[in-house]
Amino acid sequence: MSDDTRKSPDQTSGPTEGAPARAWRNFYGRRHGKTLRQTQKGYLDSDLAALAPGAVGWDENPDREPLDLQARFGDREVWLEVGFGGGEHMVHQAATHPEAAIIGCEPFINGVAMLLGKIREAGVDNLAVHPGDARDLFDVLPEASISRAFLLYPDPWPKARHHRRRFVTPEFLEPLARVLKPGSAFRVATDIPDYVRQTLVEVPKAGFEWLAECPEDWRAPWDDWISTRYEQKALREGRVPHYLTFRRR
Repeated sequence: MSDDTRKSPDQTSGPTEGAPARAWRNFYGRRHGKTLRQTQKGYLDSDLAALAPGAVGWDENPDREPLDLQARFGDREVWLEVGFGGGEHMVHQAATHPEAAIIGCEPFINGVAMLLGKIREAGVDNLAVHPGDARDLFDVLPEASISRAFLLYPDPWPKARHHRRRFVTPEFLEPLARVLKPGSAFRVATDIPDYVRQTLVEVPKAGFEWLAECPEDWRAPWDDWISTRYEQKALREGRVPHYLTFRRR
C-alpha cells in the first residue's frame, strides 16, 4: 500500500471472438519498491504460482470465467482481504480461523514477497494470493461467494482531488457488494478522519449497514485483531484508529 501518485493503466487488447472486451483501468500507486532480497525473490519464484486462487488475469482468463472456489478451497467459507500490506493480519486470520480460506489482493510486489515469507514461517495452508488489482479479481469471483471482507489501512489519498482513487468509491464498492454474501461482514480500519467520513457516506450506498450502537463499537478493535505495522505507525504519529464494521444487506 502506498501514497505514490504515479498512474499506470492496464494495457488494453482486443477481445477474442465472443469474449468480453478487456477493461481499461487506471491503476494508481506503486507496484514495486526497494530491491527485493534474494530470499524474497526465491519466495516469488517458488511459492506464488501455487497460491493463486485460480485464473484471474485477462491474459489467462480472457472470457472472465468465474473461479471455482469449491474446487480450490473445498467446503471452507471464503474471506477476502483487499490490500494486505505486509500480510501480518492475513496470516494471523488464517492461523486463527483454519475453517476459512482467505484470498488476499495486493499489487505491491514487495508486500507480496513479505507475505510469502510469513506464510512459510506460520505454516498456514488456507491462503490464496492475487498479486494485482482487486477489480480483476472481482470480475471472476462468483456472485455472493465471499463470507467476510477486510479493508485495513488503505491508501488514504489525502488530497481532495484524489479522493476518487480511494477504495470507498462505487468503482470498488459495487463489485465488492456483488461478491459478498447477504449478511456477511465488511471490516474497515483507518486512522484518517476524512476516510472515515467518506466510508460512512459511501459504503451504505453500496448496500451495507453500519453495525455501531455506541462509540466503543468503532473505537475498540475486533476480538481477533492483530495490530499491523501501518497501525503502529499511525499510533506513533498520534493518529487514532477507527474500526468500522458493516453488514451486507
